[in-house]
Amino acid sequence: MPISPGLLLRRAMVGCSALATLWAPAAAATAAGPATEAESLAFTQRYHALQHGGIVRAANSSISCRSSAKAKRSETPARTSGPKGRTATPRVSHAAPTACSTARAGGRAANGQFDMSYIDVDKDPNTYNSSRSEVRLPKGAHVSYARLYWGGNLRVGEQKPPKDNGRVLIAEPGGRYKELLADSVVGHRVAHGADAFQASADVTRLVRASGAGLWTVAQVNVAKGRTAAGAWGGWTLMVAYEKKAEPLRHLSVWDGFGTLGPDEERSVPLGPMSVPGTVRGRVGLVAYNGDRGSTGDSLALSTGPGAPTVLSDSANPRDDVLNSTISDPGPAVTKRVPAYSNTLGYDSDVLEFGKGIRSGGDQLAFRIVSHRDAAWVGALFAAVDAKQ
Repeated sequence: MPISPGLLLRRAMVGCSALATLWAPAAAATAAGPATEAESLAFTQRYHALQHGGIVRAANSSISCRSSAKAKRSETPARTSGPKGRTATPRVSHAAPTACSTARAGGRAANGQFDMSYIDVDKDPNTYNSSRSEVRLPKGAHVSYARLYWGGNLRVGEQKPPKDNGRVLIAEPGGRYKELLADSVVGHRVAHGADAFQASADVTRLVRASGAGLWTVAQVNVAKGRTAAGAWGGWTLMVAYEKKAEPLRHLSVWDGFGTLGPDEERSVPLGPMSVPGTVRGRVGLVAYNGDRGSTGDSLALSTGPGAPTVLSDSANPRDDVLNSTISDPGPAVTKRVPAYSNTLGYDSDVLEFGKGIRSGGDQLAFRIVSHRDAAWVGALFAAVDAKQ
């Protein structure tokens, strides 16, 4: 793929204005530089439509392990021996380390166990990270809205400067990289040993013009190395579409930014919706720093009064939904390059409601709970069947 980010940067004053005109909605504010930042952003509705259609997403991580996890050191208590009571040398045992390949294939492992490095699939010397994922649109669908989210941890073995948080490169299927700037406030907070951020931008016109296929996102501002907090980061492209042959649905996208846990929850109200007696639909969730096998986090749906229903599937246990997965319901899996099963700290999951959720009202809401170490929640979408 021919790429020239250096040229793009030299033309930033002209290019930023042109890209803002191309991709941002008419009412959106634009700037010739990175967007302002805030430590916490309340979850707010970014997009909503009542139409025949649905929402699909492409996603991938930007960083992964590059070596096996370090063995855990443990010592037996000191023993005395001999006539002078000299202390014997403690016996040292080493727990078997988790291989990087085992973790990538889906093993239970956390990013803090590994020396982490960039994923870079484009073979271009001008980019230090890049990954690909497929936008899978139904035939005949019309794109009504698309938004790219990206984020990660800036502080690991190195400290990345936050000035580049609101800037990435994006390439449509078979196309060249274009510089993309965040068009809204960037979430950025230092907490729990991490320096976390998330940015986003409207890419509706670009996705509408280029359509389905493998999209590439590069230069996500994440740090590599190894610390207890771990290295993590990635991107998600959400695409709402209209297709007359599909059911009438409420299509909504929310985003925000804030720390979740330990022992915290975040609620996202969907607002009044006219839904059938049995609620059917899908929800997509973007989150950072979830560890596979560290239980205590869940995603639940409430439809009014009464206890919420916890959502789960084969890839996302009901008590470990933030488990470093990029998952889809059913057998049709979105293509990714690379396609690591354990993304070591990046979650972009799509779950179906199932048939067991019955409407107790028209006030739908999601509740995300964590009883484990800190995670960051960034975006959510829902495609819910409407009452006709």
